[in-house]
Amino acid sequence: MDRVAIVEAALDRAIAEGTAPADTLPGDAPLHPGTSLTVAAALALFEDMVRSRSLDVVAREMKAQGHGYYTISSAGHEHTAVVGALTRTTDPAFLHYRDGGFVAARARRAGTDVTWDTLLSLAASREDPVSQGRHKVWGSPNSWIVPQTSTIASHLPKAVGAAFAVGRSRRLGAGVVAEGELPADALVVCSFGDASLNHATALAGLNAARWARRVGSPVPILFVCEDNGIGISVPTPPGWVENTASALPGCSYVRAEGEIDEVWDRVAEAVGLVRSRRAPVFLHLPTVRLWGHAGSDLEAAYRGRNEIEAAEAADPLARAARRLLALGAVDRAGLVDLVARVREATRSRVDAAVATGTLRDRAEVVAPLAPHDPEAVRADAGRPLDEAARRTVHGRRLPEAAVTAGERTLAGLLNAALRDELVRRPGAVVFGEDVGRKGGVYGVTAGLQAAFGTGRVFDTLLDETSILGLAQGLGLLGLLPVPEIQYLAYVHNALDQLRGEAASTQFFSAGRYRTPMVVRIAGLAYQKGFGGHFHNDNAIGALRDIPGLVLAVPSRGDDAVRMLRGCLAMAEVDGRVSAFLEPIALYHERDLYEPGDGGWLADYPPPGEALLPGEVGVRGTDATDVLVVTYGNGVRMSLRAGRRLADRGVRARVLDLRWLSPLPFDALRAHASECGAVLVADECRRTGGGIADAVVADLAEYGYDGRLGTVRAEDSYVPLGPAADLVLLSEQDIVDAALRLTRP
Repeated sequence: MDRVAIVEAALDRAIAEGTAPADTLPGDAPLHPGTSLTVAAALALFEDMVRSRSLDVVAREMKAQGHGYYTISSAGHEHTAVVGALTRTTDPAFLHYRDGGFVAARARRAGTDVTWDTLLSLAASREDPVSQGRHKVWGSPNSWIVPQTSTIASHLPKAVGAAFAVGRSRRLGAGVVAEGELPADALVVCSFGDASLNHATALAGLNAARWARRVGSPVPILFVCEDNGIGISVPTPPGWVENTASALPGCSYVRAEGEIDEVWDRVAEAVGLVRSRRAPVFLHLPTVRLWGHAGSDLEAAYRGRNEIEAAEAADPLARAARRLLALGAVDRAGLVDLVARVREATRSRVDAAVATGTLRDRAEVVAPLAPHDPEAVRADAGRPLDEAARRTVHGRRLPEAAVTAGERTLAGLLNAALRDELVRRPGAVVFGEDVGRKGGVYGVTAGLQAAFGTGRVFDTLLDETSILGLAQGLGLLGLLPVPEIQYLAYVHNALDQLRGEAASTQFFSAGRYRTPMVVRIAGLAYQKGFGGHFHNDNAIGALRDIPGLVLAVPSRGDDAVRMLRGCLAMAEVDGRVSAFLEPIALYHERDLYEPGDGGWLADYPPPGEALLPGEVGVRGTDATDVLVVTYGNGVRMSLRAGRRLADRGVRARVLDLRWLSPLPFDALRAHASECGAVLVADECRRTGGGIADAVVADLAEYGYDGRLGTVRAEDSYVPLGPAADLVLLSEQDIVDAALRLTRP
């Protein structure tokens, strides 16, 4: 049977059969003594709920006609409109996909046309003001609803980050609060379903909010759990949400259920708690789910008819209609007219929305994915620095005057670069586990907290998901986050925060929202004396798989400084997300060929010099026998191998890619065309873990007619101790392969 038609008819019947007093209440009167919900507010709320429902109905009709592409509905969750009505358009919102009621109520406050905007989104229209047809998402720049595609609560960590950023922006005098775009008492709304509450990412977000509040940071966030009792086909145990959430230390619990006015008053209580205490509140909002998980879901396959009918009997729209009539907020004719008017206003605009058309070509689809303005970025990287401030934070002497070996290593130069960039960028913040008081496991952030204070350089809890969520929230609210992930292996614990969330923000918001960041990661292999695969990880394939992500891998200290400047400028100007992968084994390396030669030390590049994607490093430009294409640790090994090859009469040119995503194919092709052979020395795993496949494929397709070869690490985890040498790329591997390629 057509359950949509049954529910719609039940609403009409509830209005037709509802009882009402002879006189209606004035609009400014409360619905009844003791509630803060007025008649006018209640009628507006009901209209928003009906508007959300009508869009759900039309979405299924559009899909059946081949004109719509999304049928996950908000039917049964319309009480979220109460949250939308009781929060402000300056309260950033990260929403569950069943939040049509919230969006309609928030749109009313913002003065936007939610019906038209949603129809465009359902039709995947290129005129959709949210994502321009890239996905059906709830979002609105005017309402501070940040678009996202999360279905597994992966948005909770960034919502917590945004709540943290509200207070941090005010404290630092930078970002949207300091600039007046958001008020200082703004709160963050984050909604999700009862099934998603069980997801590790949701638990990470809740834990991070409580942890931050426990250590003294304001975290004004309203967690809204919309509990319909079922996750697709898996029931949520009765009492599970309440038992889980009501006992969380540091997070107040409020349950909002019952009649529309009762829900209103409890939601008002929860919002007031967040706004006044600047602390997390868990709002438990019992709902029902109507019409299955989505239009394609055959609910009768796993849910009995009695369960389906019980959910329909609890329809919040029918219940609200009866309540409004019974309390005299409206007469029957007025309610009939309201419902009919909203339904007609929705259906009458479908054809016009469909006629606007979808995205037309590949370039249009990917336009907001990886914006890049090299001239503006380079200008930003070269902005003058306050010399007095530099002298204050660098201490005895400026880094360009450094003479000691420790100051001229990769780690030492990165430390100096971070100091300069924190001077250059007042909104930049450095954070992660152990980066503050300890100064990082390898000393890269040593002294930064003392120089810039705990507001800008601070330690976090041990959870990569929360660290990257915090970075997103800070970036969304106008700051420039520089999070540190202690080891490359630990990124995999939280990869979706980069892939599904941070790197997709501009894509799914058509560039209207951005989560800029530069994620510093200590990684790659060859670390001596402290190993095992968690500290010697050579798997970068997952990072290279993320659309739009910049993956930078410096090998020398001077390159690292220039590349870091470039990445930070891209974050500031383009809103880009960069992973800045720092080779652990090279942090404190001093020598190149012989012990004591100091060949891997470097001078500090003058402030203003920067490197951008596509700009490679080359040694031996006059060599034409073999081009060794490499990066990271491979650069040092290849240079050492090159000296040995020269003794055998083979002239090797070493190309340091520097940028592994996007790969610098233009430079690669240009240098390859000048050499008789190309050898890719890839320190990462042979089966998709590195870059060798992509380099060889591009040269082959480009028509390179010289010899091609690769040497790569074994497809293995990196073992402890000397056994690591058995699976990693070696200098000897490079020598042997180059000789094979150059033999007649």
